[in-house]
Amino acid sequence: MSLVSQRSDVTEFRRRFKWLALAVVLAFLGIATRLFQLQVVESDENRATARENIVRRVTLATTRGIIRDRNGKVLAASRPSYNLYVVPEKLDMVGTWPKLASYLGLGVDERARIEAMLTQLRGDDTGAGHGRKSQQILLKEDISRDAVAALLTHEAELPKVEVVPVPVRYYPFEEVGAHVLGYMAEVDADKLGQLRSSGYVEGDRVGVTGIERAWESYLRGTRGWEKVLVDAKGRRRAGGEGIIEDPRRTDPIPGRDLRLTLDADLLKAMEKAMRGEIAGGIALVDVRTGRILGLYSKPGFDPNALSGGSGKQVIRDAFRRLYTDPLKPALDKTIAGAYPPGSTFKPFTALAALEKGLIDPRATQMCKGALSFGKRSFRCTHVHGAVDLHIGIAESCNVYFYRLAAEAGVGMDIIAEMGQRFGLGAKTGVGVSAEAAGRMPTRAWMTLRNKGQFRLGFGLNAAIGQGATTVTVLQLALAYAALANGGTLYQPQIVRAVETSAGTVVQEFAPRVRRQMDLRPENLAMVHKALVAGVNQVGGTAYRARLTGVEVAGKTGTAQVSHRLTRGVENDRVWYFNREHAWFSGFAPTKSPEVAIVVLVEHGGAGGKHAAPIAFEVVRAYQELTRERGAAGRAAAGRGQGRAAGADPRAGSPPAGAVRNPLDPPPQGAP
Repeated sequence: MSLVSQRSDVTEFRRRFKWLALAVVLAFLGIATRLFQLQVVESDENRATARENIVRRVTLATTRGIIRDRNGKVLAASRPSYNLYVVPEKLDMVGTWPKLASYLGLGVDERARIEAMLTQLRGDDTGAGHGRKSQQILLKEDISRDAVAALLTHEAELPKVEVVPVPVRYYPFEEVGAHVLGYMAEVDADKLGQLRSSGYVEGDRVGVTGIERAWESYLRGTRGWEKVLVDAKGRRRAGGEGIIEDPRRTDPIPGRDLRLTLDADLLKAMEKAMRGEIAGGIALVDVRTGRILGLYSKPGFDPNALSGGSGKQVIRDAFRRLYTDPLKPALDKTIAGAYPPGSTFKPFTALAALEKGLIDPRATQMCKGALSFGKRSFRCTHVHGAVDLHIGIAESCNVYFYRLAAEAGVGMDIIAEMGQRFGLGAKTGVGVSAEAAGRMPTRAWMTLRNKGQFRLGFGLNAAIGQGATTVTVLQLALAYAALANGGTLYQPQIVRAVETSAGTVVQEFAPRVRRQMDLRPENLAMVHKALVAGVNQVGGTAYRARLTGVEVAGKTGTAQVSHRLTRGVENDRVWYFNREHAWFSGFAPTKSPEVAIVVLVEHGGAGGKHAAPIAFEVVRAYQELTRERGAAGRAAAGRGQGRAAGADPRAGSPPAGAVRNPLDPPPQGAP
């Protein structure tokens, strides 16, 4: 055999080597293709995924605007709070959760409830949880300072757990002014879908009632965000240059502050004056501008309990009380409650008769304690004897006004027309809470309501503010303000200015006239004189309640209610709900009026006994505060003049100390 002949095993090796080389080449080609796909074709997507693993976008909470009264006192602000957030599918239920529950100090029941929620979310693969297992959720809100300290100390042991500072709304005056200020609540699932486009997310709180709701878009502010570098355990790490893309941060924009027309000191005076009564409302209005100086409704509620600062159980308990109490503490009795005005309406009936020329105000009518009309006897409070218009208003003689409707032709339509001119029977447009319109019934309305029948007795009831006539406390206050200022009906104003957090005025709202009534001055003068007598003349219905040194003109009212059992009320309290409403409406001082006041004591009884003293106490507080602030303003002005006197007379501007702080009370006489 030749030595150079090829061995069969070598040939076989070469054949196999070719296939092996082909496999290696194909493998490298596959790897190269995959590398090309990952590094070139899908590079942007993979780079973004890698960045998402180490870069987290953290939301920066904004600060809600502060609500201040007209003198700069804080009525609603935000206090620091800390919320705990986790991502359910990334939370280690074996290693991390027990430690987290321990540091939070959770009770047995609360721990079991939260654990069940997390387990449910982690196991949700059906989509019923709307993908929440992979989203950051609020686990516990407003955790204690001790819990915050423990969590931050053991941060390394708690990956995927984040403590976020979140401001919580705080109302320093608690129940005082709660109805007009309102409260906040967490956005529910239904509203969240509508509000997501506006930047709201799960766990956000939104104004529900009052100013918090009406001015939500001004108060809420805009969130910011920040990109941070994290490690595999979710812990923050310094650096990130070249990894975190720009922009790295957007600062939050704080909400706008609101300066109200309300006076916190007057609100406290109203609360003090009403302490002896169970329920009611007070409105105090500047007759020269229509600005609301005070709105107080009783019983009230603590908006701190409803706004989330004390936990969900406190919220549930507070709501249970609000909507089961027969006194209806959730109802704003100054704006949302409509009541028969009783005798406080008589000045408008008198004006209707005077303006139409239907009566001689000096002519007298005999009051024998009742007026027989048809088959019914319409009663008066007592026998007044000979009564003219002046005595009819001052001493509140029902018979005199019955005769206006029955004999002088002052019918329902004439009465309703005058009431409507003064804004009664229509919403004021205050724009704070759900507002009642009240009712100024006409002949057509009463006929329709009574199946085509109209009785003349309806007009007699309307003349004294009874029957179907209803008003709100704020409506009546604005109407009496128009009586006091000569016939100018103002649009009620409760927000005076929008300000930045630094106190710079962004937008200021001037008084707005709703209607200028063409009323004869002599007719208004007669009504004014009778209202002054109602308080300051012997026999006036508020004469016994007057206070020395407090100048007030006004009218009391005792409005009848339907005497029937009230559903949902214990038998031992039925007597209260069957008692008349007590009213007082007036203005002060008697010459050059400044404010109009209306007091309603719900089921309070006689207006002269229960409502008038409250009104006089509030007016006294207003006058004392005015004097004190005036004296303080004059003293400050004197100090400023003294500094100015020592300044260089050639200087073109006042010294820095003379510049008024925007939080100081406005100068005496300012609108």
